[in-house]
This record gives sequence, C-alpha cells and structure tokens, in this order.
Amino acid sequence: MNKALNILVTGCGGDIGQSIGKMLLKSSFTKNLFGIDISDKNAAQFIYPNFSVGLPISHTDYLFKLEQFIELHAIDLMIPVAEPELRFFSEQNILDTIGRAKMITASSLALEIGFDKFKTAEFLKKEKLPFPKTFLAKSLKSIDNFPVILKSKTGSGSKDIHKLNSMEDFLFYTKNSIDDYIVQEFITDKNGEYTCGLFRSSKGEIRSLIFKRELTGGFSGYGEIVENNDVTCLLEDLAVKLNLIGSINVQLRITNNSPKIFEINPRFSSTVLFRDMFGFKDLEWSIKNLLNIDLSSYEPPLVGSKFYKGFNEYIEN
Repeated sequence: MNKALNILVTGCGGDIGQSIGKMLLKSSFTKNLFGIDISDKNAAQFIYPNFSVGLPISHTDYLFKLEQFIELHAIDLMIPVAEPELRFFSEQNILDTIGRAKMITASSLALEIGFDKFKTAEFLKKEKLPFPKTFLAKSLKSIDNFPVILKSKTGSGSKDIHKLNSMEDFLFYTKNSIDDYIVQEFITDKNGEYTCGLFRSSKGEIRSLIFKRELTGGFSGYGEIVENNDVTCLLEDLAVKLNLIGSINVQLRITNNSPKIFEINPRFSSTVLFRDMFGFKDLEWSIKNLLNIDLSSYEPPLVGSKFYKGFNEYIEN
C-alpha cells in the first residue's frame, strides 16, 4: 500500500467525523479524501472534497453499496466513526478489510466491552480495575442508596443518562422500557470529570493523555491537561488487559483519591482534534500502525494547557 492513500470516512457528518476530516485534509497520508454520511444536513460537505450521502446500516443493501463505493473510488483505507456503524462491524466481525480497503477500528475485545456498559462493568470487576457498582435495571427490586445514575446499556451520548434521587424517579424513567438500562453508583464530580485518550500499538507501545473536562451540550466544551500517575497507571493496565490495538476514549471520575472508570468508548472521541493539536496524534499513529510504519516520538504537552470548543459557520447559496 502506498503512503498517499484514498481515504474514506463513514459517518462523517458528526463532530468526530468533521474533526477527522479536518485532520486528514492536512495529512501527508491523504491522496484523495472521501466522506459518506446518511444526511447532507451537516457541515461535513464543506470539509470533505468528495462528500456523498449513503445508506443507513439498517438498509439491506448497506454493505453491498459500501463495497461498490470502495471499488469504484479505489479506496485504500476506511475509517468508520459513527457508533452504529462500529457496532455493526463489531457484531459482524468485519474489522480488518471491506473489499479492497483496510479498516481502522479499535481491536475486537475493546469494541465488544466498550459497546455494552454492563459488560464494561463486569470486565473491570473481573480484572480488578476500579469502577462504580453497576446493576442491570431489570434485576433490581429496590434501590437502597440514592442518588444513582440510570443509563442505557448500549446507548451513547447524554440523552439516555438520568440522575435518580428516588424510586419514583426510577419507575418514571423505566415505565416504558427497562431492558436496556443499567443502574450505576453515583460518583460525585466535585473532583472533576476526566476524559482520557488511550492508544496502544501492535508492538505494545502505550500512550495516554488526560483531560479534566467540562461538558457543553453533551460534548467536551472545555478541557485542561492534567498529570495524574494513578490515572496513567490505570490506563496502561486497562490497555494491556483489553489487549488493545488502536485508539479508545476512557471516562472516569476520582473519589477518595482513587480513579474509577465509568465508561469506555471504543472509538476516536470528540476530543480527537484537540489531542492532535497537543501532539497526541492517535489518528496518525493508527494509520502508521496499520501500515507498519514506526511511530513518531511523542512529547507530552504541558500540564495546564487548555482547549475550548468553538464552532464554524457555513452557508450555501
């Protein structure tokens, strides 16, 4: 495979896909950049030189049309970023190639564990890694200690996350469906919330970056780089026990001076562009790792460096 690649990003319309598009436009690995999304009502069409609307994964022709697109445009490398697509590829065990194109995803165990929050808790428990107590909502007859967190076992984002203060709250939010929910011990955020980039190469080299962040509308709107040896050691331990190859995002809070992992997102995160700007180039490293190119050296950024999420506006006449 040549260094200059025809690269396809699917699910490119969201914030992660747009960030990856901006990075790939500047990358020496990019020959031609293509983006597919299920809608054109987003700014990706102004970022990707070759943008098109594709089928949702629920469509029976989804995989066939994707393979056709890859063959037609001689795609060398495909990067799926939308969570529904990544779940689909994980469940179908399609993680290495589609047609002629190589794929960049996290390794299979990271995907399997990260996409099921109850499996995440069970994995962390089995591996003796710190995590909040977690239960399947349908298994609970009562809850003794409030507040607790109710969240979708398989969902993403903040829309299906609720802080509950009573059994009345629990019954209200689960009245229509309970099967997909978990109940999780509430960890106070008085010490902040942390989102961590975690990358491990196929040779076992581990790199991590810790942001203390604040959410704005469900995504990281502000963050500050921190140094915490306990968190770094925990991330390295997690990477090894997950047999991680690739890049994931780990969310945690600190209680009683101990970090607890409450979520593993087995994909590039919404901070991927900020991480790249700070020198934590996990997208570039993922491409190099796939091409068996030695990773460039990494100099951790200065503690206390900050990021702020802004917005771009586009118009079409």
